Amino acid sequence: MRYLKWLAVGLLAIVFLAVAGMLIPRPLFPPATASDQGQAVRTILVLSNPIHTDLAFPLDEETLGYFPFLEAEGLPVRHPMARWIIFGWGGRAFYLETPTWAELKPMPVVKSLTLDQSVMHVEVVGELNLQNPAIYSITIPKGDFDRMARAVAGSFRISDGTVQAIPDKSYGRSDRFFEANGFFNALLGCNTWTASMLRQAGLRTGLWNPLPVSLIRSLSMFNG
Repeated sequence: MRYLKWLAVGLLAIVFLAVAGMLIPRPLFPPATASDQGQAVRTILVLSNPIHTDLAFPLDEETLGYFPFLEAEGLPVRHPMARWIIFGWGGRAFYLETPTWAELKPMPVVKSLTLDQSVMHVEVVGELNLQNPAIYSITIPKGDFDRMARAVAGSFRISDGTVQAIPDKSYGRSDRFFEANGFFNALLGCNTWTASMLRQAGLRTGLWNPLPVSLIRSLSMFNG
């Protein structure tokens, strides 16, 4: 019974921290920025499911300028129907070994809850339904987009001057996996990475957003 009591206390503490992490903004005060009136703007998307978030950038020459290696690695960035590039950061074992929930295995879950190497997942897709509640659209000044794109590009691990594609690992014909910087665990995982990238664009998130619902709500609360 004592162990159950401490387990309950631990779960309540995590819930409290998650709620507080959503309600406390990061940064605490809005950043001081010059007026963006007249500046070019860019639209980015936050894609979410119950446990994971990705970022989507419009697929054009400007975006490809930050990720010139994608075409060389075989991603169909020149396909006439390609419209968006989706970027996600996550745990190596869970990402690579769990293409669908039906293929969930114990070891990737254990690594996600402890510590795992990270990978980047990149996918090229066509038109997206922006009315889908799982898609959160944000329009930002071009300068903010540039900083965010550089931060995402900096998440790819570089060795001998090149990114490191993971051989023979993909979910289909339009996606690839790459080695990434940093380590993954459930408390500092994919959603905290997404939040960090958004802050590079001058957006405010919650102090700690381990779940998509927390991240999306904090974006809505703190960015108008």
